[in-house]
Amino acid sequence: MTSPVPTDQDGVRGILAPVRFGPALQVVLIALIVVSAVRYVLRHVIGEAEQGPSGAIVLTGAVLLAVVALLQRFVPRRGAWPAAWTLVVCVLWAVLTLIAPSFAWCAVPLAFAVLQILPFWPATAVVGGMTAVVIVAELRIAAIFDPTIVAGPIGIAFATIVAYRALDREATARQQLLDELTSTQADLSAAQHRAGALTERARLSREIHDSVGQDLSSINLLLQAAEQGWERRPGAARDQVRAAADTARSALDEVRRVVRDLAPTELDGTAGSLRVAVERVVTDAAQRGLAVEFRSHGEAGDVPLPVASAIIRTVRGALANVAEHARATRTVVSLTAQPDELRLDIRDDGVGFDARPAALRARAQQRRSAGRGRGILGIAERIAALGGTVTIESAPGEGTTLSAVFPASEGER
Repeated sequence: MTSPVPTDQDGVRGILAPVRFGPALQVVLIALIVVSAVRYVLRHVIGEAEQGPSGAIVLTGAVLLAVVALLQRFVPRRGAWPAAWTLVVCVLWAVLTLIAPSFAWCAVPLAFAVLQILPFWPATAVVGGMTAVVIVAELRIAAIFDPTIVAGPIGIAFATIVAYRALDREATARQQLLDELTSTQADLSAAQHRAGALTERARLSREIHDSVGQDLSSINLLLQAAEQGWERRPGAARDQVRAAADTARSALDEVRRVVRDLAPTELDGTAGSLRVAVERVVTDAAQRGLAVEFRSHGEAGDVPLPVASAIIRTVRGALANVAEHARATRTVVSLTAQPDELRLDIRDDGVGFDARPAALRARAQQRRSAGRGRGILGIAERIAALGGTVTIESAPGEGTTLSAVFPASEGER
């Protein structure tokens, strides 16, 4: 299969089209025309002591050929104009060479011009015709038959065409590789964009589930409890309704924050203190009826916002799960800051569950089928995305311990 023909512009489609040596070729062609004309005059005009009609014709043809060569820079490079110029200059050269073989040397720059303008096979035919003209012109003035006059031009023309054809194919193959690389890079960029979009969607899903979703779940539980005890314990029911209203306002604030910058509202006004933010979440859970206490060990210092947000959402999600499923009588949230790590532990004495990975995946699948979030697996994904690790220890009837550890240094994360 023939490789695609290099195209500089419409009308200039030779294998040398990408090579910018047109002005140099023009200078060489004009110089050879002048030198050939001088050689002809020295040998055939001055040597004969008179200038015959053939001398005037040859010099006129040389001037005409030089003028046509100079006009190349003014020929449009689109359409059929370059091919028409090539045909005219080659015909003029062929006629002039057959009359005066001194102009045979002009075939070299003309052949390069042909290879630059015409497609490969038409250019090969024209170069072959030029080679035949050179051979005929040289044989016409030779005293005896010289086989080198035939073999030399043919060999030079063949070697030139083959060499430039090989270079053309190599350049074409290289260009194809570059095109494939460019296409692959574009596909990779699109894939990375899609992967980033999917990752962001998953992250947003976790953030909304662990913030607004948990607030709405709490509101639902509070309102159900208020409805059940409205007649028997109206005071407690009103407190539960007020707590539901407070939670609704918190959820509204959280929605606004999620839309704005996705940072937890608990971090507002804490001057970067993660301990204060976690304590606020624990206090809110306690006000909703959950038996939970908070413990802090060490000073966390200036925690990056993504890590702080992940810890806040982890605490909120875990406490919501305790309130909904654990039936625990005591829950402890511990935040421990050490020189090399930041650790969050959430322990409860509830009913526990099967914490094996297969069981967790099955629970997550059930939650998705029910239109709910991913629960503990969602918490683990969020923490892992920030370079942290999650450990879950639980068994039926033995309570649950969730531990999240973040490296202290940004490089380790």
